[in-house]
Amino acid sequence: MMNKTARLYEVLYVSTLAPDAPISVVAAIAGKARPANQERDITGLLIFDGMRFCQQLEGGQKGVLALLERIRHDARHINVEILHHGPLAERRFKHFSLGYTSADSEDALEQLERLDGQLAVDAFVALLPTVDWDS
Repeated sequence: MMNKTARLYEVLYVSTLAPDAPISVVAAIAGKARPANQERDITGLLIFDGMRFCQQLEGGQKGVLALLERIRHDARHINVEILHHGPLAERRFKHFSLGYTSADSEDALEQLERLDGQLAVDAFVALLPTVDWDS
């Protein structure tokens, strides 16, 4: 578990499902990530639009960055692009280790992919009321 005095850190990234990976792999990713994230005190939300992933991860900096490195080397993802990373004042997803949802429109993640920094975070947060979460 994360030290109570440790600062929260977040990463927001987009990636693309590898061309040879079946869509069914997304459920497998979420299924494995939930217990692993809970063990590492990492929370977040994964959005998938049928082609593109967008994920926000939050927790201790060391744990979040280690997870990001594993994602970067995961053959099921290509074109991993960090949109934002930095300190976080308060968790957005403290009630679950990994929320998962699908986006109805590819446009939302395609537009988000073009942003970075606080603009990307703001666009991501603006998506939240429009998605049904499977926590």
